[in-house]
Amino acid sequence: MKKKTFQTIERPSLREQVYQQIKDAIVRLELEPGQKVRDQTLASDFAVSRTPVREALRRLEDEGLVEAKPGSVTKVAEIDEQEVKQATKVVASLHALAAKEACPMLTQTDLDELVTINDNLAKCLEEQDLTEAVKCDDQFHQVFLSRAGNHEIMRALEPVQPKIRRLEFAKFKSVDGINSVSDHQEIIEACYNQDANLVTTLVEQNWLSLFELLTQ
Repeated sequence: MKKKTFQTIERPSLREQVYQQIKDAIVRLELEPGQKVRDQTLASDFAVSRTPVREALRRLEDEGLVEAKPGSVTKVAEIDEQEVKQATKVVASLHALAAKEACPMLTQTDLDELVTINDNLAKCLEEQDLTEAVKCDDQFHQVFLSRAGNHEIMRALEPVQPKIRRLEFAKFKSVDGINSVSDHQEIIEACYNQDANLVTTLVEQNWLSLFELLTQ
């Protein structure tokens, strides 16, 4: 009997974990816009060498979340609303494409999951729990991303979507987030009707309206 050969299961690398945690801290404003960041301090906080921290900071600089100038300190980038506006257009288009590809393949389980997530989102917003609300919103759109199975869309979203989330955390108190719940309800109804064109339009509008709410 031929022995089965299994592929090695990969775990997130140390550098990836450091990168994700620093990015999350920036998005959630635990590291504030304009705040100085020192690789030595972060390395000490993580109990790692400075190498993965430096690599993480370089990636975050490429993504516009960190600023580093020669001969100067490294700091968290300020929130640029014009930049966020541009990012929102890209994110809206990518999520709309994912929704269009996913809609014909959505199962009843997927639809039930969308309803459950949206109910949880409404609860989080009522409780003013922004961290969990953002998580629910990401989970909602992740259903479409997962069902579409287009890895290029997800790869393209990774560096731009955090810019929008950071503005959410900065402006949440002025946002009527319940609008997201009603938007999602319309999207779910269109999914039940298997109207891919309408789902595409509604998903794109959902993201574009978020920016309008954040900057009004």
